[in-house]
Amino acid sequence: MEQDELFMKEALQEAREAAAAGEVPIGAVIVWKGRIIGRGHNMTERLHDTTAHAEMIAITAATEAMGGKYLSDCTLYVTVEPCPMCAGALAWSQIGRIVFGAPDQRRGYSLFTPSLLHPRTAVTGGVLQEPCTALMLEFFKSKR
Repeated sequence: MEQDELFMKEALQEAREAAAAGEVPIGAVIVWKGRIIGRGHNMTERLHDTTAHAEMIAITAATEAMGGKYLSDCTLYVTVEPCPMCAGALAWSQIGRIVFGAPDQRRGYSLFTPSLLHPRTAVTGGVLQEPCTALMLEFFKSKR
């Protein structure tokens, strides 16, 4: 199995945990040298904090594990394209690579400011897009 798919499956597991807690099902993991050093899923409802996105939780965990604020040698795997807020935080962390599953056609950073990321950050989209999209669709269908 391709490494990107392996780590995206870990992010999907985080997203499922979010859904089980009634949160929007987005999950993220940050990988350094083939090892997960940060995990997160949406916790905005639980923490009553609009900034508690999966990426933000994972960034905090990863920078703690790295002992510094820069993640230039790391890869973020996230089930849905980051929003502008998360993209800004990822730019400040100088994350080396972002891999996302489903594009966010309503609030994804690329719709607003594609150049928001750090200039050296590589981006790959569409990894396990179908299960990432299905999880979001199922969640919102159950809310309507």
